[in-house]
Amino acid sequence: MKAIITTDQAAEAAGITLAERPEPTPAINDVVVEVHASGFVPAEWEWPSTWVDRAGADRTQAIIGHEFAGVVSSLGYGTTGLSVGQRVFGITDWHRDGTLAEYTAVEARNLAPLPGDVDFTMGASLPISGLTAWQGLFQHGRLQTGQTVLAHGAAGAVGSVVTQLAREAGAYVIGTGRAADRQAALDFGANEFLALDEDKLEDIGGVDLVFDVIGGDIQRRSASIIRPGGTLVSVVGPVEARPVDGLAIDFVVESVPSQLTEIVSRVRDGRLRMHIGTVAALDDAIPALNPTQRRKGKTVIRVRP
Repeated sequence: MKAIITTDQAAEAAGITLAERPEPTPAINDVVVEVHASGFVPAEWEWPSTWVDRAGADRTQAIIGHEFAGVVSSLGYGTTGLSVGQRVFGITDWHRDGTLAEYTAVEARNLAPLPGDVDFTMGASLPISGLTAWQGLFQHGRLQTGQTVLAHGAAGAVGSVVTQLAREAGAYVIGTGRAADRQAALDFGANEFLALDEDKLEDIGGVDLVFDVIGGDIQRRSASIIRPGGTLVSVVGPVEARPVDGLAIDFVVESVPSQLTEIVSRVRDGRLRMHIGTVAALDDAIPALNPTQRRKGKTVIRVRP
């Protein structure tokens, strides 16, 4: 099968290539999925699991990508709850071969049914962005109606979902980003917008929850404006700054089928709009995956027409 694999961590965009790899076989409680579309997160280039396995051994030649939508093609021993021919979407284990390939093997427990009226490109854009926003707001941030949320990167793939879900939950959302992102963030539902390249973050006043996708100095300054009892939630590694009187939580997103079902139901009824940016075919995917280029929205690779 065709697959996009890693070749050299130091080579950046030149460190991946389209190659031929053996089709996977399903292990116990696995399914093999015929991949129709795969999302891609540029930060994957920096994840340790991209380059080494759980024992620390080199993973060069691993297949990249971890979110996808497709059709179940075979079942492993003991697999229940899914059937051959079923449309599914979800996230694969970080240390296994990924989803930028014609087939991928994944634990059945990580998958949710993809409704027939949601196309595969849309389905592939949902898992990481949608689950990251959902888990950060509700599972870790414990968002309550009436609270104020500071959503960094509010026009991005994750931030735009954070903004929409927080507004639906009854929060007041202050979006941030570059000045050029102002209208997009407001279109996704931010009540107001702060341009990080023009405005002063501290002028916002107090907020109850910060959803951090940036880290560094922005994270430290954000921690200083969290109200007593508030929470800083981060997805960019260990938290470097903590609120004076509140919580700081960093987390790694997990594939939770019940949450995927909640997310896709919102897409179907119009409550949630995904920000899909670059879409490319597998044969032409390498330029679209360049981690050194800033792209707006989610990158999705169509593995099959």
